[in-house]
Amino acid sequence: MISERKKTPSMHNVPPYEKVKNQLSLREKIGQLFMPAAFINDSEEDIKVLERKISTHNLGGICFFHSRASAATNFEGKKEVLHNANSYDRLCGLIERYQKIAKYPLLIAIDAEWGLAMRIENAPQYPYNITLGALSDHDSDLIEQVGKQIAKDCKVAGIHWNFAPCVDINSNPNNPVIGYRSFGSDKNRVTQKSWAFLQGTQKEGILTTIKHFPGHGDTAIDSHLGLPQIEKSLDDLLANELYPFRKLIDKGVDSVMVGHLSVPALSEGERISSSVSKKIIKGVLREKLGFTGVVVSDALNMHAVSKDYEKKGDLEWLAFDAGNDMLCFAEHIEEGIETILKRATEHQVEESFERIWKLKEKVKSSKKSKDSALTDPLPLNQKIAQGSLTLFKGDKSQISEFFVSDFIGLSISRRPDNPFFDEIRAHKAFESVVPSEVMAYKNKNVLLSLFPPEVKPNHDFGISEEEFELINNLLRYKNVVLYLFGNPYLLNKLDWKSASSVVLAYQDFRTFQETAAAHFIGQYEAQGQLSVNF
Repeated sequence: MISERKKTPSMHNVPPYEKVKNQLSLREKIGQLFMPAAFINDSEEDIKVLERKISTHNLGGICFFHSRASAATNFEGKKEVLHNANSYDRLCGLIERYQKIAKYPLLIAIDAEWGLAMRIENAPQYPYNITLGALSDHDSDLIEQVGKQIAKDCKVAGIHWNFAPCVDINSNPNNPVIGYRSFGSDKNRVTQKSWAFLQGTQKEGILTTIKHFPGHGDTAIDSHLGLPQIEKSLDDLLANELYPFRKLIDKGVDSVMVGHLSVPALSEGERISSSVSKKIIKGVLREKLGFTGVVVSDALNMHAVSKDYEKKGDLEWLAFDAGNDMLCFAEHIEEGIETILKRATEHQVEESFERIWKLKEKVKSSKKSKDSALTDPLPLNQKIAQGSLTLFKGDKSQISEFFVSDFIGLSISRRPDNPFFDEIRAHKAFESVVPSEVMAYKNKNVLLSLFPPEVKPNHDFGISEEEFELINNLLRYKNVVLYLFGNPYLLNKLDWKSASSVVLAYQDFRTFQETAAAHFIGQYEAQGQLSVNF
């Protein structure tokens, strides 16, 4: 059980920039540009190592991850991610501990795209962007509420900076790293929904970020592992990938995160990562799009860039020299500071330092949290479940006829429970069968609930070849109504056109299952609109 916060670290003692610009040495100012990773479930030894780095190098901030076996650090080792039910309390304790050791308050950042649950067990979880993308345009207030409630949770924990939302236009169904994190395939809807999320975040005084510049949506390579190549013309990029960034920068955002992407059309033919490209950051982002806020690098430990720079400090220098103000997940802090100190001009350092410090002043001036408890996501998630449920194939009358027919239920799932079937069974008796038995029921209609174990397309969403064969045989040879509680891109692997009806519920949360059951029973009409193209 998560306990209430007793104390929220504040930025109340951040002095104004005009005062500190002559107090800090050049080396200390460079230290402010570094944001290493902090791991919630680290060992005491590793915690002390980070404390020494904070105090020795005058670091500007830290970005929290769950553990060293999670996120960007474990794509090769595949170490088991150990569950810690007390991660939230530990996070709060570490924030206080790290803030106490810092000479100047640290900017605390986290990736909370769908809530603190992205990094923390037993924390509030909100739907993925692909689900929010299915909401109709008149439901933008729900997305604003998501941004606002996530920001409230950040504020209560002592976090100042949410690295969200993704404003990438997901136009590649096989995208291994964006996909469900994108609001969809249409640039206008992505922009509108991103702005709604940002407005909610801003209203709570949490710093905003749009990512992954110049657009990670049309890629088939995971930049944690390799460098994606985007072979598009400048006109195409300006019309699509860059569109949300341009529009949102004009509206006002605190920071832009630059992804690790090779985009030759933006770098005058150079095939280097955008995160170390002056032509892309200073030329396109700064000059062409007019962005004057903080540029933050995507994690510098990601193999799209880290494997190409063996000498410690070189990557940090190149990322800074290209135009990044904040170096996220920098692993070679001491060497990076020394290299920047030797190669950078004082003007370069001062420009980035001023931008970072002005963010700290903005946090200082924002309204402090009066709450001590995290938000309850259920009421908002219920509304989103109702607004996003999408009747992808079929119509209301077909499902009504199916409901009164003689049908059996089959669930493809790794879950121990099935609230979807439980809710329906309260209104209509039907038999649930296991996969090995379903084809033996010759004249029975089949209600199929599909719960993909994984949200990413890697490894076929966790569905086995045998399961795909069974599902497709059912779709081809039986009268099937399919409810999909997962990533809609999975339909690319199914013969969904042969189904009687297909309904997309997007998430497997209980409230999404209960909403889907109400739809099947006839108590509720689907209102969602599919946000992606196949």
